[in-house]
Amino acid sequence: MASEIEFSFAALTSSARRHIRIFQIHQFLDRFAMGLTVAVVALALTDRGMDLFQISLLFGIYALTTMAMELPFGGLADSIGRKPVFLMAVVASLISLALFLSTSDFYVLALSFAFIGFGRALRSGTLDAWFIETFMTAAPGVDVQPALAKAQWANAVGLAIGAVVGGFLPDVFGPAAERLGFSIYDVSYVASFGVMLGVLVFTMLAIAEEPRPMDITALKHSFANVPTVILDASVLALKHPALSILLAALAFFLMATNPVEVIWPTHAKPMLNEGYANTVIGVVTASYFFSIAFGASLSPFISRIFKRRHAMTLAATFACLAGVQIALALQGDIIAFVAVFILYSVILGVSETPASSILHSCVENRQRSTMLSLKSLIQQLGAALGLVLSGAVAKMYSAPVAWIVGAGFLLIALALTLVLARRLAIENR
Repeated sequence: MASEIEFSFAALTSSARRHIRIFQIHQFLDRFAMGLTVAVVALALTDRGMDLFQISLLFGIYALTTMAMELPFGGLADSIGRKPVFLMAVVASLISLALFLSTSDFYVLALSFAFIGFGRALRSGTLDAWFIETFMTAAPGVDVQPALAKAQWANAVGLAIGAVVGGFLPDVFGPAAERLGFSIYDVSYVASFGVMLGVLVFTMLAIAEEPRPMDITALKHSFANVPTVILDASVLALKHPALSILLAALAFFLMATNPVEVIWPTHAKPMLNEGYANTVIGVVTASYFFSIAFGASLSPFISRIFKRRHAMTLAATFACLAGVQIALALQGDIIAFVAVFILYSVILGVSETPASSILHSCVENRQRSTMLSLKSLIQQLGAALGLVLSGAVAKMYSAPVAWIVGAGFLLIALALTLVLARRLAIENR
């Protein structure tokens, strides 16, 4: 593997700096729209009469839809372009929000969650690949990890601010919404719909991409060739054992951490006063994303401690996460819970860019979107399995017990990442 030039934002060309800034703004707006609902989605479903089993089913529909659509739409992005596919994702998000606002019926909500998964699959491997490829052209040979960290910072900050606003709106404007016959949480969903319209306009105007042939048969071709795409991506991973090990480690990582992300609001809310619980949940959710952003900003510095051996950085973060996840499960007071949760979130942020850097160094541009989609598919599979197992354990015992069990998956991910570090060290000799 060729040595990389150390990243310096000031030393980049003006086009490379502008490229990073545009993507940061885009990521902020897109994630701000999502953040408006992410803090209250479980609470909004409960308010619509859904029980915990139904909520689990809805998240399962989301995960299954995402997994089913990942690879064909990753291939579509490679075929007709990243920008058109992302615009389709925004439209899917708008449909999902409109469906959610229109009903309290489980089956219509299931369709809404299917559109969330549809939009997630469309997003996967689209503008991320566009950002990487355009950056590599504008700044050839420059270490991409710090650029990824800057994008991740904007991503997490958008989610964080959106979560604060999304939690605040129901407490402030919820009573007025109830007088009009709506749920208090509909306020957050209406705000998200408005911001998502802004994302649609910004993408159309600010994201520049060389047009590719817009052939309707490309979509049919993508679905018809899903088995081939899966085979090709799998063969690529098998030919590059480091990729296989990385993907397996990330699956176990999501099995452990995704249940924490999904369940914690319902676990924490009983610790809070009902009058301001939504606002506090929003603030804690924001702290979660701000902490991830802070961790992402620390990632390049931590990587230097490990001499830019990204696999070793990843192994260290998995080891820390396992210990902190167990500590989180043992907290019964809201202040202690939030303190440990913030530490947990910082470590999650550190883990983001080392994994991405390893993956991007192992694939060529023509395979990048498909491999990103395969990565996302495997992570969704891990997350879905983790939710099912965690839900079963939580039902029999409690959520904290489920989180402690999940820490075991982080130890498996740690072991795999140590094997990965050894293999990469051999390849780079």
